[in-house]
Amino acid sequence: MLRSMTGFGRGTHRVGATEATVEVRSVNGRFAEVSVRGPRSLNAFDPAIQVRCKDVLVRGNVTVNLTLQRVAADAGYQVDGKRAKAIARMMEDVRNAAGIPADVSPITLDLLLRYPEVLTAPETDPQTEQSEAWAVVEPALEAALSGLDAMRLKEGTALANDLARRVLLIEEHLEAIEDRAPERVSEAQNKLRGRLGELLTDERLNPDRLETEIALLADKLDVTEECVRLRSHLAQFRDAFNEEEAVGRRLNFLAQEFNREINTIGSKANDSEMAQRVIRMKEELEKVREQVQNVV
Repeated sequence: MLRSMTGFGRGTHRVGATEATVEVRSVNGRFAEVSVRGPRSLNAFDPAIQVRCKDVLVRGNVTVNLTLQRVAADAGYQVDGKRAKAIARMMEDVRNAAGIPADVSPITLDLLLRYPEVLTAPETDPQTEQSEAWAVVEPALEAALSGLDAMRLKEGTALANDLARRVLLIEEHLEAIEDRAPERVSEAQNKLRGRLGELLTDERLNPDRLETEIALLADKLDVTEECVRLRSHLAQFRDAFNEEEAVGRRLNFLAQEFNREINTIGSKANDSEMAQRVIRMKEELEKVREQVQNVV
């Protein structure tokens, strides 16, 4: 199935007091380029995130926004009672030394919490902390990538429908050219015979040589090979829509081959009706080439 290179996905995952949110955006790009933006404390995850994004998304310029936060209610802070009492006594001593009545300047909880020593976070091993953080980030990343891939697939289906319609139009014009081509060759041969007919009475003109030239003219005007190759390329292009692997580069190559064969048909045609069909095919081809740039 075709996939677009543009998409967005968001994932959130929480374990205990830690919650991770990952947003992944992708736009068109020739290769897979992944940029990770998040807290410096999570920089160690960047290589793993880049590898995973490239595995899933294959192509496109991808931006990953990562946030990690601890929920305050479950943060696990502990009260240092000794320090809290010491700070309270220190504040009371300062108040008494300044001669300020207790009812004018009471020692409140708000004042005590301004001292970071009152609350302490439990000590954790750095490696353990990294491992716990990744256990939250990884599921959020997978959810974001899944959402982005779903959007890519949905847009890819729309692209496939549009491309299939344009390929069908090219085939219709090609069929008209195939019907017209033999007539065009016959007309050109008869026209050449008519122009040179009066010269056949000249003994110096070799009739066999004339027939050879007429046959060569037919060969120059024949577009059968180009039409056969173009039909083959169109069939391969359409078959690629149902493949699971990334086919954007192959579709781009086939579109270039379309252009090559159509140009050759146009240069050989020398016929107004066929030339009009060639112009129509090139108009559709240009739209095909633009759309192919959006395919993974």
